[in-house]
Amino acid sequence: MQAQTLQAEVRETSGKGPARQLRMRGLIPAIYYGPGIDPVKLTVSPVELRTSLSGEWGRNQLLSITVRGEQKLALIRDLEIEPVTREILHADFYSVAEDRVVAANVPLKTKGRSIGVHMGGALRLYFRELPIRALPQNVPAAIVIDVAELDLGAEVTVADLVLPEGVEVMYKPERRVLFVDFKEKKIEEEEVAEAPTA
Repeated sequence: MQAQTLQAEVRETSGKGPARQLRMRGLIPAIYYGPGIDPVKLTVSPVELRTSLSGEWGRNQLLSITVRGEQKLALIRDLEIEPVTREILHADFYSVAEDRVVAANVPLKTKGRSIGVHMGGALRLYFRELPIRALPQNVPAAIVIDVAELDLGAEVTVADLVLPEGVEVMYKPERRVLFVDFKEKKIEEEEVAEAPTA
């Protein structure tokens, strides 16, 4: 994954008043923090930030942020979003390094149409996302299961997943992630679990 460059400025003020003034100027408050460093209050453009996160990696996009004249690698740890307008109000950037493993949640997707579905079955995907550990530059955009050869009754467990080198799923190997059901059913929303927040 290529890091996206994001410009940032160090800010001295904090609180609701200064934050409101920043937003009137088209900027938002942010913070940069991580292991062994003192938190740094920043100002960034929400437009540039949204553009940086609009690619296939989404919130797992590796960012290169200018902090006090130095380029620092970071991942988004939290975004405060206005519930009505969906505007970004605040961002938390977590310091990472290319030689230090990070935790992330990545989408779980399928490709192809399985033999079992052709025969009247249905795919049951048990997770929308999977929690993984990897070096930040190796975090995949998604984990994809090729279901074309799966017959009725077939299952896919964590151990069956084809993962990029250096990527580890943080579930037990026998954990089921997909099943080709014998009955024709739509996947119910409540049957699809979200991965735990990293």
